[in-house]
Order: sequence, then C-alpha cells, then structure tokens
Amino acid sequence: MPLRQKIFAIMIALGLLVVIIDLVRRKKLKEEYSFLWILTGAVILIMVIWYDILTALTRLIGAVLPTSTLFFFSIVFIMMILLHFSIKVSTLTEQVKILLQELSILRTEVKKEEQKDDRVEKSD
Repeated sequence: MPLRQKIFAIMIALGLLVVIIDLVRRKKLKEEYSFLWILTGAVILIMVIWYDILTALTRLIGAVLPTSTLFFFSIVFIMMILLHFSIKVSTLTEQVKILLQELSILRTEVKKEEQKDDRVEKSD
C-alpha cells in the first residue's frame, strides 16, 4: 500500500475511533452500541497498519483483491448491525404493546373510579 494511502487510511480509522469515543462521552451513543463500532475502528486500524494481515485474509477466503475482502466484511458488518437493530426494534415493539395494554387497563380503572365518585356525589 502506498504511503500516502496508508496515512490517509490511518487518519480515517483514528478519526472514527475519536468520534465514537466522543459520542459515548457526550452520551449520544450508548456503550452497548459503541463496542461494535470501536471494534470495527480498531480492526480497520490494524489492517491498515499491518496490510499483510489483509492480504493473508484475502488469500484465506479466496478473494482476488484486498478491496474485495474489505467490501465483503463491510457487508457482513452492516448485516450484523441490521440484525442487532431488528432485534432491538422487535423488543421495543413488544414493550410498547405491553405498556399500551397496561395503560388501557389503568384508564379503564380510572374511569370506573370517576364514575363511582360521580354516583356518590349525586346521592349526597
């Protein structure tokens, strides 16, 4: 890898890590999500610094070019993120459903109590 490309890639990887850490520090990104992003930034940094790892990985999976390997693992990473978010959305949907059911029950009970109070006031 040419030196200029290596320096640029290292700057991008370090920039990604700094942004992730800053987002966690400012509580814009939860720690549970930051782990995968920090891991990704670290892997990118390692592969840029030790380019031989990327070429060995490329030979191992049978790809022709290192960029193909990067694209492949990028797609795998995106699929992992999407799967994680799908699980979170499913969990949150179920929690919202339960909360709405409980809210409906509470509203019904409040209305019954209000009607009961109205009848007591009218009889007095």
